[in-house]
Amino acid sequence: MNAIKRSYRLCSLLLIQILLLFGFYTHVISGSVYDTFLECMSNRNSSDHVSSVIYNPNNSSYISTLQAYIRNKRFNTSSTPKPVIIVTPLHETHVQSTIVCSKNMGMNLRIRSGGHDFEGLSYVSNVTFVLLDMSNLRSISVDIEEETATVQVGATIGELYYNIWKKSKVHAFPAGVCPTVGVGGHISGGGYGVLMRKYGLTVDNIIDATIVDVNGSVFNRTLMGEDLFWAIRGGGGASFGVVLSFKLQLVRVPENVTVFRVSKTLEENATDIVNRWQYVADKIDKDLFVRLNLKPDNTKNTIHASFTAFFLGNPERLVSVMTTGFPELGIQKNDCKSMSWIESELFWSSNVKNPVEILLERSRFSAKFAKRKSDYLQTPIPRDGIESLWRKMLELRVVELVLNPYGGRMSEIGDHETPFPHRAGNIFKIEYSVNWDEEGAVAKGYYLNQTRVLYEFMTPFVSKNPRGAYLNYRDLDIGTGVVGNNSYTDGKVYGEKYFKGNFDRLVKVKTMVDGDNFFTNEQSIPCLTSRRMKMVK
Repeated sequence: MNAIKRSYRLCSLLLIQILLLFGFYTHVISGSVYDTFLECMSNRNSSDHVSSVIYNPNNSSYISTLQAYIRNKRFNTSSTPKPVIIVTPLHETHVQSTIVCSKNMGMNLRIRSGGHDFEGLSYVSNVTFVLLDMSNLRSISVDIEEETATVQVGATIGELYYNIWKKSKVHAFPAGVCPTVGVGGHISGGGYGVLMRKYGLTVDNIIDATIVDVNGSVFNRTLMGEDLFWAIRGGGGASFGVVLSFKLQLVRVPENVTVFRVSKTLEENATDIVNRWQYVADKIDKDLFVRLNLKPDNTKNTIHASFTAFFLGNPERLVSVMTTGFPELGIQKNDCKSMSWIESELFWSSNVKNPVEILLERSRFSAKFAKRKSDYLQTPIPRDGIESLWRKMLELRVVELVLNPYGGRMSEIGDHETPFPHRAGNIFKIEYSVNWDEEGAVAKGYYLNQTRVLYEFMTPFVSKNPRGAYLNYRDLDIGTGVVGNNSYTDGKVYGEKYFKGNFDRLVKVKTMVDGDNFFTNEQSIPCLTSRRMKMVK
């Protein structure tokens, strides 16, 4: 017995020594990489003190810088892979140098603007990587006479809206309703909001852009060419380079718009109202957007169907439109609230009681553990199918559905005008949404499984061949490639779900501008050629 104990203690001491040696080795390697990277950056920016924008794990500000824009707690754990270096550029030369130095050292590059990537691909990688955090590049210039705005990708949607509002009370931009979302990812993945039925997607209103390519060169629309400009408006900019800024076409809105939010339960005839919504939401006046949220209430064994509307007009006309087109919801004038466009943005983000300046507060977002999935629906779900959906949602207890209507301008823009293909023929998009607070693998497994079960349940009702998905609701369940070596075959699995027939054109553009596949992640656009960057493991 004593011999066994001595052997156990010897093994324990040996293990401790190995761990200490491994930690020392990791520290040395990390420091060596940092020194080489810093030297490369300094050589390319001789007049600039680049060390102030570069962080390695030994820097006291490394953790706070990394965590500042992690919007999903699933990717903020001790086991989450961390960048060996973080760069927070202050101007475009820092971006150029980061690309060149990362490429020369064979390291993967991840590009983060607002950090709302639902799979964390903008700041997590399983190979040695550099995080290029664009949050300091956030300038916004609004030209009301030209009706345009130029915005750097590190700005948030809230900051963009605020700057437009400061210049004009009758101009807006078609983007999302979450004010802390970064402009860069939102636009390059498609982008949508309450103005989509009137003016289309965010990418439908982009008129220019600047991008840094794999060689560190900066191009605008004229210099990059129409193929690359097409690709970064909905095809995921991080597959092709680092987008620095977008030039936006502003749109006109009335001085006052109208909103309402009305909720119905199963006991209040929600089944019939939801069924009717499917037939009218994409065909009603395109000045009107009515989102439908479906949430299980397990304490009362019912479903809450919440209808939230945005209308480019006054309450009287909204009531008239609803009475004619969707009388089943029973909207009256006292359900409606008239307000400015900027106030309606506060209403949609549940900040209506706060001053407009709250749109500038990046830290107000409270990160939770989260998972999203998406679908498109082209044929209304039969009434008995809706009733079976209620039963499944109450059984699963935690998954909410968010239904966004299409039609209007969305049906007028061709499937190939941008990489985003889900246009005419789609009634609405479905977002599967689950958030949780519990720590640990058991809770994670439970909640992820719930979304997957409901997603599988919906298979008979949604789009097919391929089953569509929305890039900005990034979902690794639908397929992945190997970082640095993602093949065309792998990429086609998820690529056709996101882009349908536009996938092959995206592959051709990718091969043309980044033939060595430097800009790569688990769901990036692959190349046609066999040349590959060998990433450091």
